[in-house]
Amino acid sequence: MSETLEFQAETRQLLQLMVHSIYSNKDIFLRELISNASDALDKLRLESLVNKELDVDTSDLHIQLEIDKDQRTLTVRDNGVGMSHDDVVSLIGTIAKSGTAELLKQLRESAEQTQRAELIGQFGVGFYSTFMVADRVTLVTRRAGESQGTRWESAGEGTYEIETLDEAPQGTAVTLHLKPEDSEDQLFDYTAEWKVREIVKKYSDFIAWPIRLVSGETKDEGDQKEGEQAAPAPLNSMKALWARPRSEVAQEEYNEFYKHVSHDWTDPLETIHMKGEGTFEYEALLFIPARAPFDLFMRDGHRGVQLYVKRVFIMDDCEALTPRYLRFVKGVVDAHDLSLNISREILQQDRQIQVVQRRLVKKVLSTLKDLPAERYATFWNEFGRALKEGLLDDADNRETLLDLLRLPSTHSPDEPTSLRDYVERMKEGQTDIYFMTGESRATVEHSPHLEAFLAKGYEVLILTDPVDEVWVEQVSQYDGKNLQSVAKGQVDLGAEDVPEERTEEFAPLLSWLTTALEADVKEVRLSTRLTTSAACIVGDAHDITPTLEKMYRAMGQEMPHTKRILELNPGHPLVTGLRDAFTADSTAPALTETAELLYGMALLAEGGELADPSRFTRLLADRLARSL
Repeated sequence: MSETLEFQAETRQLLQLMVHSIYSNKDIFLRELISNASDALDKLRLESLVNKELDVDTSDLHIQLEIDKDQRTLTVRDNGVGMSHDDVVSLIGTIAKSGTAELLKQLRESAEQTQRAELIGQFGVGFYSTFMVADRVTLVTRRAGESQGTRWESAGEGTYEIETLDEAPQGTAVTLHLKPEDSEDQLFDYTAEWKVREIVKKYSDFIAWPIRLVSGETKDEGDQKEGEQAAPAPLNSMKALWARPRSEVAQEEYNEFYKHVSHDWTDPLETIHMKGEGTFEYEALLFIPARAPFDLFMRDGHRGVQLYVKRVFIMDDCEALTPRYLRFVKGVVDAHDLSLNISREILQQDRQIQVVQRRLVKKVLSTLKDLPAERYATFWNEFGRALKEGLLDDADNRETLLDLLRLPSTHSPDEPTSLRDYVERMKEGQTDIYFMTGESRATVEHSPHLEAFLAKGYEVLILTDPVDEVWVEQVSQYDGKNLQSVAKGQVDLGAEDVPEERTEEFAPLLSWLTTALEADVKEVRLSTRLTTSAACIVGDAHDITPTLEKMYRAMGQEMPHTKRILELNPGHPLVTGLRDAFTADSTAPALTETAELLYGMALLAEGGELADPSRFTRLLADRLARSL
């Protein structure tokens, strides 16, 4: 007996939205149907174990795809648990209980098509995506253990027909009567075997049950000796490496899988196979590459690992699972308790996903920490710059990240050092870890700021990556030792301060220079950090560095000019000569030019940029000409 029923008003509205391409990628309809079939097979296997009286055949549980080009139909069939008449009415006939009103509201407010697509799965209505590609959908099902079946059919236009069948195969068969091939909104022919194979390979390759294809091209292939038709080979590999114990997987299999997910032709540097249990179960198979991709530092570069739910592919670059500084990590996370189409926005806010991310991060960092020195050196050369970004974004793991740093220093021109090794080499009485930032190693090594440190045998870290300028501003200590810039503040190298009488001797000159150079400096003072150079420019302890100031301006941020401090070497002939000239005639015009030249030389010595290069070169040329 057949009866025609109406969808609820909200359900009709949703169907109309589905028909008009809410999904940006229509291929997803097949993923949804295969996932439903896989769930039905899982439920039957469980039910047969729990209920020993259930009379079902579980010897060949599978999913079958049937293509009929002449009739333009595609059927997804399973021999799983099936549905009763009441199940069909409650699960297929109405979706109001899923929160349809809220879904419709969000769909209307979503400006972008991709945002709409991501909302669908939150409400468990993926079945209705079939109406994007089909004019009519027929469902035939029989629940395991029952004698009668149910047939459901709808064109997605407000009503559906449902009838009871005396006979039906166990399980569920969903037949899509596909739209005409020349339909305006049909990009692909879903009766094409190559297209079906492509979709299964992309979205459902790791489903645990075999997915078989039967079409005019395959159904007549080879018979068994008894004359019975052989079962077609599965379209899916069913080889979810992450679901197998690590002891059962060869490294060659890991390597091949890495190349598949990363599109890299080299083997990974390290493989991480882990499983999370408890309130939220998941498996993860992660890889640390051996070389950096070309887009590692591009703003729109790919990042994030693949997300699966119960072996069903959900998204390629799930940014919510790994922080940006670990964007080089590739692999798969298979969660057990997420909806298939959960949106990216919800992923970012989901507490369970946040817990998974924290666990993945700790596992990746601990793996890096345990790498042999030679392999870690390879990693650092490729990804060290990216890892440093974590010092800004990941306060919880900052100590671990500091241990992972490998930084150039004056100790060795070829090998970078860890902070741990630096601390172990610190001189007796040294309380700070010294560093200097700059555009290149050569610029830093020739900076006058290093003179006294090198003369006394103190090691200085040489930081030349742009991110170094930022993280040293936020990280103040390591292992109880302060990180101290050699180009900022006062330095205490155990040397005696400038004698008081010498300070008094230079006081008039210093006061005059502070006034003469007030556009550029806020103070002129005598230095204890210089041994051979005449002057250098330093910042106060909490001043922003010139390089960082320039970086902010390059990003479009307005930054006030930070005046710095000019330090003079009281033992340098140029400085003592300037003092004597000032004492003899404090109004001599040449004094102002000499002050400008002194400041300009100090600025150039640290790799800075002159505000007026042409004036500086003219003054220098005139002064040189007078000396000949």
